[in-house]
Amino acid sequence: MKEGRSAKSTPSATGASSQFAAQLAGGHPNSLGRTVEVVDLVLADRSRLAELYRCYFSDDEVVRLRTSSALKRITTEHPDWTMEFMDRLQTEIAALDQASAQWTLALLFDLTETLQSPSQRASSVAIMKRNLTQNDDWIVLNTTMQVLHEWSLDDAQLQAWLVPHLEGLTRDRRKSVAKRATKLLAATT
Repeated sequence: MKEGRSAKSTPSATGASSQFAAQLAGGHPNSLGRTVEVVDLVLADRSRLAELYRCYFSDDEVVRLRTSSALKRITTEHPDWTMEFMDRLQTEIAALDQASAQWTLALLFDLTETLQSPSQRASSVAIMKRNLTQNDDWIVLNTTMQVLHEWSLDDAQLQAWLVPHLEGLTRDRRKSVAKRATKLLAATT
């Protein structure tokens, strides 16, 4: 299934002409390309994180995929840096119709959970719930259900919502999704 862009995406391809967009373009879509090089540049100069973020609005889906990979790596090192973009991630990037953006959001939300305000956490949960119920990509489903499960361990209301959804996913046609749902359900109940 080819990943697309949502009509809701607001900024134009402003990142498309950046140095980072050029570095993230090309090659096989399943390769990292020059992602690690971009990560190293941002880690050396935090002010360049905004340039990386703008790459999410490239017309090139490979650039957007590698932007997700780079942002995940940077957030792993410096979750506080990503908080500068959290509100935009929850609106602009959550609206992208690209599986890699959706599963990366779940990871970013998890990496920044303790830094999020209550309203940001509520938005993170709402986005992940939507992705779990409306997305059919196996990586989105696996990643999102894992993060929601972890968050539900301290949130009875979220757990009550999650259990029936996990039960449904235990019957998913894809073994990885069904197996993960079964494992998480056993750990939840």
